[in-house]
Amino acid sequence: MISIKHSLISSLFAVLATCAANGEIVNISSPSSSLLLDAEKGKSLKFLYYGKKLIDNDITVIATTAAKTDFYPVYGLGNSCKTALAATMPDGNMTLDIAVDTVVTDGAVTSIRMSDKVYPLDVDIRFRTFPDCDIIETWTEIRNNTRKDVVLREFASAHLPIPYGDVYLSSLYGTWANEARLEERPLPHGVVEIYNTDGVRNSQSSHAEVMFSLDGAPAEEHGRVIGAALCYSGNYKLKIDTDESDFHHFFAGINEDNSAYTLAPGETFVTPELAITYSTDGKGGVSRSFHNWARKHKLANGEKDRKILLNSWEGVYFDINETGMAGMMRDIADMGGELFVMDDGWFGSRYPRDNDTTSLGDWVVNTRKLPNGIGGLIREAEKNGIEFGIWIEPEMTNFRSELFEKHPEYIVRADKREIIPGRGGSQVALDLGNPKVQDLVFEVFDTLMTRYPEIDYIKWDANTALLNRGSQYLDKDKQSHLFIDYHRGFKTVMERIRAKYPDVTIQACASGGGRANYGVLPWFDEFWVSDNTDALQRIYLQWGTSHFFPALAMGAHISAAPNHQTGRVIPLKFRIDVAMSGRLGMEIQPKDMTESEKEQCRRAISDYKRIRDIVQHGNLYRLQSPYDNKGVASLMYVSDNRDKAVLFWYKTDTFAGQKLPATILAGLDPNKSYKITELNPIDIVPLTIDGTILSGSTLMSNGLTLPKEHNNAEDYHIPYASRVLLLEEHTSAY
Repeated sequence: MISIKHSLISSLFAVLATCAANGEIVNISSPSSSLLLDAEKGKSLKFLYYGKKLIDNDITVIATTAAKTDFYPVYGLGNSCKTALAATMPDGNMTLDIAVDTVVTDGAVTSIRMSDKVYPLDVDIRFRTFPDCDIIETWTEIRNNTRKDVVLREFASAHLPIPYGDVYLSSLYGTWANEARLEERPLPHGVVEIYNTDGVRNSQSSHAEVMFSLDGAPAEEHGRVIGAALCYSGNYKLKIDTDESDFHHFFAGINEDNSAYTLAPGETFVTPELAITYSTDGKGGVSRSFHNWARKHKLANGEKDRKILLNSWEGVYFDINETGMAGMMRDIADMGGELFVMDDGWFGSRYPRDNDTTSLGDWVVNTRKLPNGIGGLIREAEKNGIEFGIWIEPEMTNFRSELFEKHPEYIVRADKREIIPGRGGSQVALDLGNPKVQDLVFEVFDTLMTRYPEIDYIKWDANTALLNRGSQYLDKDKQSHLFIDYHRGFKTVMERIRAKYPDVTIQACASGGGRANYGVLPWFDEFWVSDNTDALQRIYLQWGTSHFFPALAMGAHISAAPNHQTGRVIPLKFRIDVAMSGRLGMEIQPKDMTESEKEQCRRAISDYKRIRDIVQHGNLYRLQSPYDNKGVASLMYVSDNRDKAVLFWYKTDTFAGQKLPATILAGLDPNKSYKITELNPIDIVPLTIDGTILSGSTLMSNGLTLPKEHNNAEDYHIPYASRVLLLEEHTSAY
């Protein structure tokens, strides 16, 4: 007989320990899922199950019948698949043999300690659960209790076995100005790797988040799906090994390539968390779980509304001057905006920042451009009733800068090698593994905020990789620590900043979308999705990003036409409607807009304020994917109590005689009725469904068929149409 004992952590979830005759079965539970492990003392930790939440009898049966495999496989003795941990002991032994020692639950964290059977090396597998989120976080802590160094060669955060089957992998890839492209494919036999080696920006070319659809081709609202997100700001590696066993073996952790870590006696190496979630409601269920967890637990100030802003970059680039900034502030205030952000080009005394080749590190106001300094701009913002923000890039410097001239030892560079520059042919990264550099970077932020406490928003950029793979600070036998120590230093700096300035809004920008990762976002309120502001391409970029990140974290701006990246000419309404599906902002020079265009933006901003709470804090339902090539894309956000929703609909291409499919809505209450109101309308004749009332049941079964063009002036009879519809519960008799 298997006896069961319960340890109730909250009314919504529990970590359940089941004691069998030969060991202990541990169930790590979220509100809707269970991760079941066999933690028999003296044996390796075994994986039994991860999926829909189990009841006691299910646990009993699975514990005795499930196929088992190592949950945290180590290198050296009998293991032929990929390993999570590999180490070289002080005597040169490269093998490990770890076994379960203890299982301890402390609040929401369960720890399973394993120890090597010969050497004093401890491996703790930790799990954190949340009573209000369907997310389980897991990570590993490796402690060297020997008297000499242990070299870690592999050090994954986690290994999750996925039962072999018709499994599809959903992942994100890209490049500058084309980030977060969605790719979905069946898992092949052999090894699939997704990795990053940039050193600074870890989501530009690939993402550390994936989904596994267990029932064949991915679907939005049905099917079993596992989601995983590695929460790390630096180089990572995700591996899926489909071997001859009954499992697809998924590993996630810091990229160990050229990063062997020497663990000193008494030192503990802590890996980043891997967040996992399970849904029977398709990819959409996984996305909503990640969004909920992000807003409540992982994103800085995740439950606060984000302001509507104007950023100066595409409006003026480096041509910063006091008159121009004042004019832009007046314009965004007049259109109903709430914040103005002055981007690059405001600083540098001896070396003025007039382009991207100079001045980084010299964070002194250029008084030729700004005679009254930042204080004068803040007063101008206050006069216009808006907040003020500013751009910095404190992790970097240029060859032509006072900082580099005074402290060339602060940069990342390899001994005896010429320096390889990044952006502008002169940009290099500061070595954040150096405590003096950490102090310097903190002081950049602290000095700004101390002198100008009215600053509401910081745009924190990072535009260069670690191109020079060496550290002037680290000892010669610790050079492989460069990538890891850089991000430990980054963490130290950001924790200091947030401890002193918890409320200032900080955007993570890194050559666009280079820092969209949950290892970064605890210190940042949002990220810049991409430097590409083209509305049509943004539909694809924001679609992919939405798989793991909520709308309030996704900066989305109305930009100029022709677009600065693609040269495409897109009507203002379309540009507005795409930006409204994220954190709305503007990336444009208002003085170049007509009064009619400003009025259209004024109405749109007013409309966005009506729906901001739904978009930024509501539940996302992706309806029609642009990747399906049906000529249309659509998504919607629904409030928690399902009394309000916002539908975004975009026509993505145009053909003569084109037929577009109906848009079937989701997430509504089938027993409620909803009044439909079009927002940001431009048509001479209103949309036929504007003002009508339909039941949630009808909207989710028959959907809406929207016209493929606008009936406005001739200039709108072009290959673009878009709609934003507000749905509000109608409480009178239907």
